[in-house]
Amino acid sequence: MDKLLAMKTFVQIVDRGSLTAAAEVLDRSLPSVVRSLASLEETLNIRLLNRTTRRIALTDEGRHYLERCRRILSDVEEAELALTAQQHEPSGLLRVTAPVTFGQMHVTRIATRFLERFDQVQIELLLLDRVINMVEEGIDVAIRIGHLDDSSMIAVPVGEIRQVVCASPGLLRNVGIPQRPEELSHHNCVRFTGIAPGTTWHFAESGKQLSVPVSGSFASNQAIAATEACAAGIGFGLFLSYQVEPLVKKGKLKIVLPGFEPPPMPVSVVYPHAQLLSSRVRVFVDWMKRELREVLRDTKASSVEDTKNK
Repeated sequence: MDKLLAMKTFVQIVDRGSLTAAAEVLDRSLPSVVRSLASLEETLNIRLLNRTTRRIALTDEGRHYLERCRRILSDVEEAELALTAQQHEPSGLLRVTAPVTFGQMHVTRIATRFLERFDQVQIELLLLDRVINMVEEGIDVAIRIGHLDDSSMIAVPVGEIRQVVCASPGLLRNVGIPQRPEELSHHNCVRFTGIAPGTTWHFAESGKQLSVPVSGSFASNQAIAATEACAAGIGFGLFLSYQVEPLVKKGKLKIVLPGFEPPPMPVSVVYPHAQLLSSRVRVFVDWMKRELREVLRDTKASSVEDTKNK
């Protein structure tokens, strides 16, 4: 039995959710995948997976063995890459996803600079304001804003994004600057459903969450539409800081209630835990981490200064 191939087969079965899917990814026949798993379990004298006609589930022993397999396979690939020129000159297609506005403002520019440096790589960038299954969609790298629940992914933190309440200078002259979040319940609010899908906005006070019901005449699932409505004086809006940064710099929006902002949301570069990463993914992840950390440091410093000046 080829032990490394059996380990790789086992990992793919778990990550793809079935023996059939693993066989397709590995370009092997289903019977050979079945034999590989059976031989591995027989050699170890341990059942790694509980299988029914509908699903597979890891045993406790299988869960521990899975993590060992990931590390071993990763170490083997690292050793092989160290001996090849591919590690230095990546090539091939990269499929990347990011939130729409953040992707337009930052990820696109970083990706194009990457392509200028590595001209043998192609990038397909999917800008979506929804979380997709990276394995099912064939995504190599994702830029995610917020806390992640999927433990099968590696998430490398690169910075943080504030959640801010904004309003146009004209609106603030007409209704005054709110001193507490509860006052927003009495004002028209622009709802961006991408960050707050319901009619409740959350704030923080003395380490505790403060929830405020809001209502208004305009709501949108697109950040640009919502921020433009807010800048037009329709109402107060709750956004991620990068979404309003250009309008704040132009003086079209002002940040209010900075002392009640909830904890900032983490920004992470995410990639599948189980896959043996190609050189292009490794190099791109390193590139994106470095560039985004710099961007978010600058954005954080700028947003803090803007808040102080309001």
